[in-house]
Parts: sequence; structure tokens; C-alpha cells
Amino acid sequence: MPTYQAPVKDMRFLLHEFLQMDRYANVPGFEEATPDLVDAVLEEGAKLMEEVIAPLNQVGDAEGCTWNDGEVTTPTGFKDAYKAYCEAGWGGLTADPEYGGQGLPHVIGFAMSEMMTSANLAFGMYPGLTHGAYEAIYRHGSEEQKQTYLPKMVTGEWTGTMNLTEPHCGTDLGLMRTKAVPQDDGTYRVTGTKIFISAGEHDMSDNIIHLVLAKIPGGPDGIKGVSLFIVPKFMVNDDGSLGERNGVACGSIEHKMGIHGNSTCVMNYEDAVGYLVGDEHKGMRAMFTMMNAARLGVGIQGLGISEVSYQNAVAYAKDRLQGRSITGTKAPDKPADPIIVHPDVRRMLLTMKAFNEGARALALWTGLTIDLAEKHPDDEVRKESEDLVALITPVVKAYLTDAGYENATTGQQCYGGHGYIKEWGMEQFVRDARIAQIYEGANGIQALDLVGRKIPANMGRSLRRFFHPVDAFLQDNLGNAEMKDYVMPLAKAFARLQQATAHIGEKGLSNPDEAGAASSEYLRMFGLVALGYMWARIAQVAQERLAEGTDDKAFYETKLVTGKFFMERLLPDTGALLSKLTAGSATMMALDADAF
Repeated sequence: MPTYQAPVKDMRFLLHEFLQMDRYANVPGFEEATPDLVDAVLEEGAKLMEEVIAPLNQVGDAEGCTWNDGEVTTPTGFKDAYKAYCEAGWGGLTADPEYGGQGLPHVIGFAMSEMMTSANLAFGMYPGLTHGAYEAIYRHGSEEQKQTYLPKMVTGEWTGTMNLTEPHCGTDLGLMRTKAVPQDDGTYRVTGTKIFISAGEHDMSDNIIHLVLAKIPGGPDGIKGVSLFIVPKFMVNDDGSLGERNGVACGSIEHKMGIHGNSTCVMNYEDAVGYLVGDEHKGMRAMFTMMNAARLGVGIQGLGISEVSYQNAVAYAKDRLQGRSITGTKAPDKPADPIIVHPDVRRMLLTMKAFNEGARALALWTGLTIDLAEKHPDDEVRKESEDLVALITPVVKAYLTDAGYENATTGQQCYGGHGYIKEWGMEQFVRDARIAQIYEGANGIQALDLVGRKIPANMGRSLRRFFHPVDAFLQDNLGNAEMKDYVMPLAKAFARLQQATAHIGEKGLSNPDEAGAASSEYLRMFGLVALGYMWARIAQVAQERLAEGTDDKAFYETKLVTGKFFMERLLPDTGALLSKLTAGSATMMALDADAF
């Protein structure tokens, strides 16, 4: 059975030393986030994830959810675990205190999201979807809607969903057929079918607040005619109590490759009462609030699965005896050496470790940037942070989930044949990780979003929010001999990213297929450079701590070695990616469809 131990020490390092959260005491929400409080949150969260949530991961995978006449029952233990999660207040960690939340920074919520994903991805999707629905109502709902729904969603008594996909349309939401007919009382009657609705029906909460995209008859064609509606499972009376069942039902649940513990539902709406969120025909603006939050959350899922796969692979590699070291016996008292002595096993483990720690830094840096975008007192800082979050969101979603899946299979590979056997748990990580590359916008869509929207947005302003800090860091450290093993590889990779950006800008203007053909390689290159930037900054902090003198010398020395491995073994992939993306689209687009 796999195990999990939350990487609290590394999270504390990143929050306190790398990001230096105490520098932001002037930002609302940070005044309460003292180092002692942050440490307590991490430690208590780790305890819940390790002792309560993680033991249910294989249970949820084996049992799955069951559907019976529209009702869905979650796996054994899920309901009690969710109750414990809610009673401890975890659902309101970053929510507004006005609605019962604790108001802590999003960056802390990102750390907790990683723990939850590593412990039990399927379970974590229930509160995760609720958080996204909360954000959409919080940002775009009326005051009455906020007061009606948010307090119960913060406590977890009510959960939430997002309903976009229909049987005939996924990414192209302008094709949707679900309709919302206006009523004289200001409500709408929603009719249609939505598919792939995570947590759409279950037995863990008293009510489910569905956020549904639909078209109002007579509105504009395509995506411009889409509106967003709140459609509760049970109607809510004026006094806040629950009323009659609304016209929404779960028609079935999907039988999936992974995440069996989460109910993925077909939702049928038949004259269901819906309440417009925001303005008519402006639903995508509100829905993108949910989608962007979900995309970042999914990126963290890639990291979380990679981390738990790595932890178990390390434990196995230290314990499994197989063969002798090619440089001589390392365990003469045993019949064979543990497989961690073999270079290729170390290659696999270090690849996972270097990704995990760099990706964790990137995720938490992004979480901090969201906090600054929302709450920093300086308008200019808020705007710059908004631009950076918009730019980095598709990178976090796609790169972290692509690499997360690869690392899940790498962890499985460390086990040899045992990795293919169910009881060890590694094959579940592979199956669970696969969905993260697909939902909330498949990774190819994220790449197109990056090159087609984010790079050219505002005359390249968003791109400068990343390029300028990286360039400034390099200029400040090019003359630092102690940093050359980190700065020089980053400088070369950054130059390649700049060259790739120019290539896409030049070729894509004359032929959009050129940008499309280069998009996936460009996004991965961007992700590698982003992690390289994180690792260079981490190395700088580690060197400073070692120079100052520290009681934990091994921790910082390990950081330097792991960072150097990333620079030597992973970051050079940017060279191959540049060659591929500059090859152009001609060969890719040459064949007629019948030739495939």
C-alpha cells in the first residue's frame, strides 16, 4: 500500500525563505499569516491528509462511486472524511471572512491543494470544485446571491460544480444547446444536458450549487450568447432552509480510467429554476473565473501526483535489493545492493525530485502573485500581477500536468514489474494523473491559448511581466562565480525562449498554422525556463544560508545538487524544443486527411 508524507519542510522553506511572505504584511490577509500560524496550518493540514484522507485513496479507487435511480453514493469513508474536513474549517481557509472564511492568502491554499492531491486526488475534487464555484459567485454574483449561497459553501455544507461540456461540444462552447428561458419573476427555466460534471451528484453535502452555462433564446450566436446561471439541487427558501427539489437530476455516472472516487456525472436539466449570474450573454467572463482557478488547481494536481509517486519510488528504491553496483558492492552484508545505487534509477528519482521542488516553487509563486493581484494596495502592482497570472496559468496547467503524468509513470518504472501490480498503488497514480492533461481545457488548448492570446495580449505586456524579472535576475548574477552553474544554463535556455517567441511572432502573423504547430513545444519550453528561473533563485537562497551558517547544512546542499541536476539534465531540453518548433508547419500540414 502506498504511503504519503506531506513535504511540510520544503513548503516552509519556500514560503518563508524563498517567497519571504513576511514582506507582504501590508497586503490584506497577510497580516494574520505569521510564520507561526502558517507553520501550524501546514502541520495540521498534513496530519489530516496523511492520517484521514490518504488511507482512503485506494478504497476510493477500488469501490468507485455507485449510481442508483439518480442518487450517487461515494466510497466507504469519504462521507466521514469530508465531515472531518469541513468541521476543521479547511473549506474556508482562503475564503472571505464576511462569509465565514478565514481570509488567509491563496498561496497557503495552494500548498494545501498539493497535499490534498497527493493524498487523494479524487476526494480533493469535491471541495476543489466548490472553491471554484465560490469564486465565480464571489466575483460576479449579486449581493443577494452571495449571502444566500456563499456561507454554506464556505462551511462545506453545500458543494458546488461547474457545468460547461455537452455531449456534442467541449472546448467550442459556442455550440452549446442548453437553454435558459426568462420568467416573469426574474428567474430562468434551464433545460439541457451536461456531461463530465465532476462532483455533480453525491451524498456528502446537503445541497449542490450548480453553475451552468446556457443560452437565452434570441441572444447572439456562438460564444457571445452564453450566460451563466446558479441552479441549486434543492431550492433555497427565504430563511435559508432547503425547499423542494429543483429540476436537475444525475442521469448516470461515467466509468473512467482513474479518479474513481469522484463522481463524474451526466446532468439533466428539465425546466430547472436558474438565477442569472452577472449580465445576460456575459457568462464566459464569470465562467473564466472558475476555469482559471480550476486550471491552476489542475496544474497542482500534476505536481501532487508526481510528489506522491516520487515518495513511494524512493522508498522502494532504498528497500528493493537487485544486482550489484557497477562500481563495486555497496551493501556487502546483503545478497544484493538496493536499486538506488544504480545510475539509471537515480536518474529517474532525481528527474522527479528536481521537477517536484521546482514546480512547487512555481505553484506557490503563482499563488502569491494571485494574492498581490487581488489585494495589493498599489494599483500598478495589482495590474502587473494580473498580467503575470494570466500569462502563467496555461503554463502551470499544461506543463505541470504533462510532467506530472510522465513522473507518475517514471515512479512506476522504478518498481519494475511490481509497479504494474495494483496492490502497490503506483498504477493508480498513473491512471489518476492522466485526466489532468485533459480536463479544464486539454493541454493542446492551453498551448494555443499561450501563443494565440497570452503572448500578443496588450502588445506583449503580459509576456514582459515574466521576461523582465528573469532578465533582471540574470543581469544581477552573471558576474557571480558561485552562481554560474545555475545562471549560465538559465541564460542559454532563456535566450532560446526569446528566439522561439520571436519566431512565433514573425511566422504566426503570416500563417497562423506556424504558431499552432509550434505551440506545444513552446509551452513546454516556457515551463522549463520558468522552473529554471525558480531553481536559480532557490540556489541563490541556499548559498546565502550556507554562507551565513545553518544547523541544517544538508538541506541546503541537497537543494544545490538537485538544482544543478535540473540545469544539466532537464533544462537543455529547450534546445531540442527550439529545433522542433522552428521546423515550421509545412510537413505537419502537408498530408490530406485521407492519408492518415
